[in-house]
Amino acid sequence: MGIELGRIGIWQHESVFTPEIARELEELGYGAIWLGGSPDGDLLKAEELLDATKTIKVATGIVNIWKDDAVTVAESYKRIEAKHPGRFLLGIGAGHREHTAEFKKPYTALVEYLDALDDAGVPVEGRVLAALGPKVIKLAGDRTAGAHPYLMTPEHTRQAREILGDGPLLAPEQKVVLEADPAKAREIGRPGVKFYLSLVNYTNSLRKLGFTDEDLAGEGSDKLVDALAVHGDAETVARGVTAHIEAGADHVNIQVLNQDPLPVYRALAAILL
Repeated sequence: MGIELGRIGIWQHESVFTPEIARELEELGYGAIWLGGSPDGDLLKAEELLDATKTIKVATGIVNIWKDDAVTVAESYKRIEAKHPGRFLLGIGAGHREHTAEFKKPYTALVEYLDALDDAGVPVEGRVLAALGPKVIKLAGDRTAGAHPYLMTPEHTRQAREILGDGPLLAPEQKVVLEADPAKAREIGRPGVKFYLSLVNYTNSLRKLGFTDEDLAGEGSDKLVDALAVHGDAETVARGVTAHIEAGADHVNIQVLNQDPLPVYRALAAILL
């Protein structure tokens, strides 16, 4: 499986993370920090957080292949690996077709990008692939350390494990809202789900999980929001996270949607770690 991430990590937009937050997450016992928001190919943010900590791993979730070329990313990877061996995991992905002018099919582009990383010396065990559909999940298992699904349910995790088989890393993201009142929780969680309902790769995958056109319309149904942004007290949220572990995940990266994530990190650490 390569780099050891522990069971639970934290996924947030890279702008959320500071050296101070990274050190606290390490002290709380989280295994990894996942940098969202298409981090730049220079990987300077990852390096900053690794410099500020001692043991916690840092991963990208994800470097967008349309944004940064493989040679640049490979050189950044090798710089960080030399400085912090065994602590950095390069997550890459094709992003959203709606957000790129590139014509090339995403699968073909991913294969070519992985070929270029091979040529540039980035080891298979040092990278993971954002993956939703069966074909890309299999590619992740064949050509990288494993798969990093986003915005999916434990049922998707179960299906992904069947495709990957034993061995490859399976590290899904799970959105959470620490709020016991369902109406308030949905108000917090819905924007983090709504954004993706205009992106066909997500809506296609969610339909395959049983969600209907009605669930995916507008701002998303309560059923959809409840499934994708788990809410409740800390114990309830923790159960929503560990449901992925029970379904076959090796590591779950939690994305907190509350305005102030620090109290949530602390509350969940007391239960999950």
